[in-house]
Amino acid sequence: MKDPIKYEDFEKLDIRAGKVVDASAPDWSEKLIRYEIDFGEELGKRVLFSGIRKWYTPEELVGKTLPVIVNMEPKKMGDEVSQGMVIMADGEDGPKLMFLGDDVVPGTVIR
Repeated sequence: MKDPIKYEDFEKLDIRAGKVVDASAPDWSEKLIRYEIDFGEELGKRVLFSGIRKWYTPEELVGKTLPVIVNMEPKKMGDEVSQGMVIMADGEDGPKLMFLGDDVVPGTVIR
């Protein structure tokens, strides 16, 4: 277990529901999947990357809604910038994405 944090630390995270509208496997990486995720009117669409290609295909992700930290510092990935981080669970066989219900609107705050 990690050290306890204060509520003020947790409060800094901006976690939103994002719907994957496009996903692909970049030819310059064997590990990454590139997602285009819609966060609704306020935040629009963003590009994110995750090192989950060993466990998921891009086709499995399109249309799914995921919890995403949207206020992460952007990170250069290839010729693009990853603009957030998808929240996942550690499974015995690798990362497990947490799919939200179809009734969760893109951009919804998660707390």
